[in-house]
Amino acid sequence: MMKKKLFLKSVVIQVATLAVVMGIFGILGANASMNMERQGLSSGFDFLDSTAGFNIILHFIDYSEQSTYGRAFVVSLINTIVVSIMGIVLATMLGFLIGMARLSQNWLVSRLAGSYVELLRNMPLLLQIFIWYFAVLRTLPPPRESLSFFDLIFLNIRGLYLPKPMLSSGLGSMVVAVVLAFLAFWLVGLWYRRRKVRLGKRNRYWFLLASVPGFILILSVWFRGESYTWDIPELRGFNFHGGAVLIPEFVALLLALSTYTAAFIAEIIRAGLLSVAPGQREAAAALGLSWWQSMRFVIIPQALRLIIPPLTSQYLNLTKNSSLAAAIAYPDLVLVFAGTVLNQTGRAVEVILMTMAVYLMLSLIISVIMNRYNRSIALKER
Repeated sequence: MMKKKLFLKSVVIQVATLAVVMGIFGILGANASMNMERQGLSSGFDFLDSTAGFNIILHFIDYSEQSTYGRAFVVSLINTIVVSIMGIVLATMLGFLIGMARLSQNWLVSRLAGSYVELLRNMPLLLQIFIWYFAVLRTLPPPRESLSFFDLIFLNIRGLYLPKPMLSSGLGSMVVAVVLAFLAFWLVGLWYRRRKVRLGKRNRYWFLLASVPGFILILSVWFRGESYTWDIPELRGFNFHGGAVLIPEFVALLLALSTYTAAFIAEIIRAGLLSVAPGQREAAAALGLSWWQSMRFVIIPQALRLIIPPLTSQYLNLTKNSSLAAAIAYPDLVLVFAGTVLNQTGRAVEVILMTMAVYLMLSLIISVIMNRYNRSIALKER
């Protein structure tokens, strides 16, 4: 009876709190609508169907000046997501290496890693973005004096030019074959792990076994005679044409975000590894495991339970810090949508609400993914 009363009490409190919050937002919304009507300002999201009339220097999907504001929103959103995902991947790899180096028995390696952490995490991120953009990338040579790598990749003040595969039927078949190959590899690997757990037997050549279906799929497409070509960047006049280009703003933002966040991730990795009891390392050594085997099968799995929660916070910070891209004119969501579109349309409430909703959704998606992974590696009570 007591539990039922407590449950009903908690439900009433939560409903009342939700009603108060919704009422506050309703009052604010009505007040904003009245003020906009008084000033003769229109409201609504119909502006998304209007022609934007401006260009975006970096777009991963088709876009032109005749595209709509809605299309500009999608383009800027993709730009934000791409730099965030790539920054998370690079920051995780670099942070893991720096964190491991901090625990190295080599005095020089340990001190260098410590200096990296102390220098970068105590320097403002905006200043680091400026350093990468103005002090590093803006000092690169002009297009005619580009740094060339095998006459395929070119680096100059206007960006990094890379070969781009030409979209064709042959390339599509190859992409499908590669995807199926990875899927076959994963399925064979999953079968092998379950078999090893069930029988307790280890097959040293399981990697080759899992690779066979992939090689068969790729070779089958290859021998069908389907071909595809690469669009190689070529210097014509004063600039390169063809291929794919990564603009300096993208490179500077990516490098700044990844190196800055890696300094924090390195400390998280170091603390997580040190949290594992020394007896675990001694037990692994007593079993004859090598250093890498002990780290892979004993130390890191235990450390992950403490690493994942603060690591999630760093991923969220990196995603939100990408909004500093406006300082170097990288066309992300803040610069394009909350900047250019807002100034042209005057729909401040709608634009700001959409921008806030995007960052909220990105943060929630990252949190959900990391929390699910954290639950999958958590200790289960029996």
